[in-house]
Amino acid sequence: MINICFPDGAVRQFESGISALQIAKNISEGLAKKVLVTKVNGEIWDATRPIYTDASLQLLTWDDAEGKNTFWHSSAHLMAEAVENSFPGAKFWVGPALDNGFYYDIDLGDNKLSEEDLLILEKKMNELAKQNNSFNRSERSKADAISYFSEKGDEYKLDLLQNLEDGNITFYSQGNFTDLCRGPHIPSTGAIKAIKLMSIAGAYWKGDEKNKQLTRIYGITFPNQKELDEYLLMLEEAKKRDHRKIAKELSIYTMDDDIGQGLVLWMPNGTVIIEELEKLAKETEEAAGYKRVVTPHIAKENLYLTSGHLPYYADSMFPPMELDGEKYYLKAMNCPHHHKIFDAEPKSYRDLPYRLAEYGTCYRYEQSGELFGLMRVRCLHMNDAHIYCSKEQFAQEFKSVNEMYLKYFKIFGVDKFVMRLSLHNPEKLGKKYVNEPELWKETEAMVRAVLIETGTPFIEVQDEAAFYGPKIDVQIWSVIGREFTLATNQVDFAQSRSFKLSFTNQNNESETPLIIHRAPLGTHERFIGFLLEHYAGKFPVWLSPLQVKILPISDKFLSYATEVKAKLRKVGVRVEIDERQEKIGKKIREAELSRVPYMLVLGEKEMNENTLSIRRQGKGDIGQLSVDEFIRNIVSEIEEKKSGE
Repeated sequence: MINICFPDGAVRQFESGISALQIAKNISEGLAKKVLVTKVNGEIWDATRPIYTDASLQLLTWDDAEGKNTFWHSSAHLMAEAVENSFPGAKFWVGPALDNGFYYDIDLGDNKLSEEDLLILEKKMNELAKQNNSFNRSERSKADAISYFSEKGDEYKLDLLQNLEDGNITFYSQGNFTDLCRGPHIPSTGAIKAIKLMSIAGAYWKGDEKNKQLTRIYGITFPNQKELDEYLLMLEEAKKRDHRKIAKELSIYTMDDDIGQGLVLWMPNGTVIIEELEKLAKETEEAAGYKRVVTPHIAKENLYLTSGHLPYYADSMFPPMELDGEKYYLKAMNCPHHHKIFDAEPKSYRDLPYRLAEYGTCYRYEQSGELFGLMRVRCLHMNDAHIYCSKEQFAQEFKSVNEMYLKYFKIFGVDKFVMRLSLHNPEKLGKKYVNEPELWKETEAMVRAVLIETGTPFIEVQDEAAFYGPKIDVQIWSVIGREFTLATNQVDFAQSRSFKLSFTNQNNESETPLIIHRAPLGTHERFIGFLLEHYAGKFPVWLSPLQVKILPISDKFLSYATEVKAKLRKVGVRVEIDERQEKIGKKIREAELSRVPYMLVLGEKEMNENTLSIRRQGKGDIGQLSVDEFIRNIVSEIEEKKSGE
């Protein structure tokens, strides 16, 4: 018999060799039908895989991130089976799950896919799913695996096998399809009830433009048709809210080939939003005891060797510049610079926690195929800060950072969010992660404890930590249900040692501080991209590039309009006059399309009575007010950062 420990702490005994799916059936048939995959001793396993020793067990369903991920990865295999059935001889590279759905990169030889082919493949996938074939895992020797794919003539899988060690090679089969895969997979294809193949794209093998271009097929699946229909409806709404489209309509930013891919030129309207966000951040951080700093955009190679970003992060950095026999890199992150500022003067326990903040400009070399509007760029402006604290101060500091997030969520109307706690993989210590096993356990436990204590919703993900410590990716949802990664919090126990940072504790002894990396508003680029979709370009008044548009009915009322404008500008309101000789109806329509929050219609009556006829974006005529009363109202709305709803 073996002991199985459940997440609630309960322990039950079962026969050795039982699977998680069988355990679920032992609890209830209803639960077993929902189980897609399991977590055994913190590692994701097939629900059908036998368990032979005592273990902790978590049953994962569609409601869990790992459940969705496995469901979509299995769907990629189902699609590959349909492709192989329709295009014999097709060769497969990789087919990962995405945040929403999956893709597979495929060499179709001389065949070309059309949109009509996607419908045929969808139909075939549905047929295969209904067969309810099991996903079967088998361990293979490296020689056996090489022999299998050599016989198939699949150079892509043979390439993958080169980097795999004997004893760590598994195949998965369902129906008539077999693939090299580490898994895990859902129990059977029958769980896949609703299928949509979304698009076709070209993708160079290994992302290298010198290699052959493969066919990438994107798809998404769900356990029921209702969820697929809702997802497709959300995508339609997302198209209307595409941040690139809205940004162009509102003149937020532009890009230019002479500047370079992924390098954003912020136009005046976009710059207003940036300045408002920075003002919010500076006010919030000043109240929380942060000190502001400014650092250069480049640094010597040795700085990043000390921090460990080289070689760990080299692929994401721009290539070095050679100057006076030294290598300089464009700054890909602010933290090493901040560490040098911390170290510039001696610190005692009285100086801690020591909080440094900067809206720092960083440069990341994203592959050209990964660039996307404001969401993936090569130059970014980060709401960055680093907190240097003792272990005793860590919990309160981390809690305060969480509270800052919650404050921002309330301001921007973010109702749904979750913290994604990324942990290390013990097997990759010294390779992907700093080789400090005890510190990893300690800091991961500290972060987990704070999240539990504060009631913060979170999920845990293995093998996605930063190289120097556990991290939290903050996932938020826009009003239409689209998920975004806003920012990352990271706990760092390694760089303080690498940079030999220290402070004198109460016992007059030298002690190494912990470091919290945090960026609640992420980068201007990604966050403004999110806000454009979230608000559909209809920003709250405090954030709107133009807050008031004055619409005189004719030139006769321009002098009154100018007086009103001057009064509004005096109190800091962003205001313009539409001086064109156009009909008032056209002026109103165009102001509405420009998403200006307030429109002030001025005519004979308004001028004589010193009043304003006020229109609210999306609401129409909301009545008349005196100039002074309107000014009081809008100033209050701006200061309180009201949503305007």
